[in-house]
Amino acid sequence: MAKVREGAEEIEVCSNCGSKHLVRDYNRGELHCEDCGEVLEDQLIDQGPEWRAFDVEQGEKRARTGAPMTYTIHDKGLSTEISWKNKDSYGKSIPTRNRAQLYRLRKWQRRIRVSNATERNLAFALSELDRMASSMGLPRNVRETAAMIYRKAVNKNLIRGRSIEGVVAASLYAACRQCGVPRTLDEVAGSSRVGRKEIGRTYRFMTRELKLKLLPTKPQDYVQRFCSELKLSGEVQTKAAEILKDAESKELTSGRGPTGVAAAAIYISSILCNERRTQREVADVAGVTEVTIRNRYKELTEKLGIEIQL
Repeated sequence: MAKVREGAEEIEVCSNCGSKHLVRDYNRGELHCEDCGEVLEDQLIDQGPEWRAFDVEQGEKRARTGAPMTYTIHDKGLSTEISWKNKDSYGKSIPTRNRAQLYRLRKWQRRIRVSNATERNLAFALSELDRMASSMGLPRNVRETAAMIYRKAVNKNLIRGRSIEGVVAASLYAACRQCGVPRTLDEVAGSSRVGRKEIGRTYRFMTRELKLKLLPTKPQDYVQRFCSELKLSGEVQTKAAEILKDAESKELTSGRGPTGVAAAAIYISSILCNERRTQREVADVAGVTEVTIRNRYKELTEKLGIEIQL
């Protein structure tokens, strides 16, 4: 990149072709020429819009440095951490005479990060939540929502008399439903250290006390995930969605388990699209029995008038 003077001001031009059409692409972190495509700078820092500050002290408080705040850490990620490596900020080894002092600092840092019983509870619970969410492959927004629900439960003293693992699992199940990433109680129980019955009981208690407004899950919510796990094409997925839409319009889905109805619709569409999967394969992915799939499958084919060549 070069600079040329035009009148009283300097403007940036491409050093390769002399063009003034330079583009700052903050997604790639590059400054490139629109005419010849030459990359003039890389690793650009996105400064973003300026904070509105009325004095120097306020401007310093609103600095953008540091990691973002998160509810998935007991102190919201605002405390410092002393690394276990005996190296300074430049990567040089700490002298032997200072290592005893560094050890003491590290020990006291660990102690003061968790100062009372509430923080100790949060530290254990949120680490358990992170373990479960990682095991289930849940996205970041679900983890944040689950952490927020758990914090509300702690503030309302709903933990008393219940296991921390049970409340964490119930918070995660509620967050999945709230964020539109449905997981069954069996899947949550599979990653948790408590049983399905306790999670369901705690979940119902928390939704009542915290007044969580959660809509019941629909069979359509499970179609994409089940088709992906069964390695079925988009055509099968679209056909299953159409079957479920017709079934919903004729009120065939009310009072039925959403996973069972979704599994039956996928089974029917896989046969219609010549990508046949067995009832056993579909049942294993959906977490239901073959009998459930057979019952739902017969209902759907009879009431919707679908003819299948078995």
